[in-house]
Amino acid sequence: MRDLSQLSLLVVYAAMACYAIALVAFAVDLSSLRAHRDSEGRVIKRRALVAVGAGGVVDASEAGADTAARDDVVGSEVRRRAAGIGMSTTWLGVAFHGIGVVTRGVAAGHVPWSNMYEFSLTSTFVAVALYLWLARNRDLKYLGAFVAGPVLLLLGVAVSVLYVEAEGLQPILDNYWLYLHVSVAIVATAVLTLAAVLAMLQLAKDFSGDSRWSPILSGLPDVDALERLSYRFTAVGFVLWTFTLVAGAIWAEHAWGRAWGWDAKEVWTFVIWVIYAAYLHARATRGWDGRRAAYLVLAGFSAIMANYFVVNFLLSTKHGYAF
Repeated sequence: MRDLSQLSLLVVYAAMACYAIALVAFAVDLSSLRAHRDSEGRVIKRRALVAVGAGGVVDASEAGADTAARDDVVGSEVRRRAAGIGMSTTWLGVAFHGIGVVTRGVAAGHVPWSNMYEFSLTSTFVAVALYLWLARNRDLKYLGAFVAGPVLLLLGVAVSVLYVEAEGLQPILDNYWLYLHVSVAIVATAVLTLAAVLAMLQLAKDFSGDSRWSPILSGLPDVDALERLSYRFTAVGFVLWTFTLVAGAIWAEHAWGRAWGWDAKEVWTFVIWVIYAAYLHARATRGWDGRRAAYLVLAGFSAIMANYFVVNFLLSTKHGYAF
């Protein structure tokens, strides 16, 4: 099984190489997404610009059909091909990534999420797979760089810092709740990560103003659209996190004879739940939106990262067996 474990690691490295290429391609695409405007400052719709670039006749007041705009859109359409490269290499990367997850599970003889390395490996796979699944029916290429980047970073930490050899389960983990509690936590983390990415883009675009980043960010969906999508991801992630919290309490009752013991891991899991509950409550009943809503989403995600790295490494917890 050691050979299979090494194969899993090599395949993960291949996935990382694909994600690195995708990151560059998506970044090139993102740099070409600046909005085009007419003489009165109105945003010119992309389809109008394409018609002009193709030689179509479009009213100048509506489409800004001058030579500069035509040359710009032709160049933009060429650079837009980078998005296709990004999506293709992301699909290839997630295929390698999935093989790495499966072979790691086979090598260990159990589901591949019993320690921090395996959790990182599987949760990043779910995040990328979720992004690709959602991108089937809508144009989410603008998110590509912000998905590939964090995934590549976390995989780098996983293989260089968190990696452990594949081995059997410790007795306390040999329980069916490992399949339910941790698997749902993985999906919840992936969903809430995408929500945080959208909140970050929302704030970046809101604060960009007339800065040097404004031409790039102006090509993204508007602030309200980013916030709505972030809200949907957060609502789904909150439901999954609620199940994670409840399932963890049931498992604790089964393993340690008490459902709640103020363990650091338990407390932080509850803190995360409270932050997202406050966000949903404030948005639904107090009309919190815009920047305040985005701050709460990012606060919740920061708490997830603290729960994962700070609590696991620096605080005393009964979950130490999962390192």
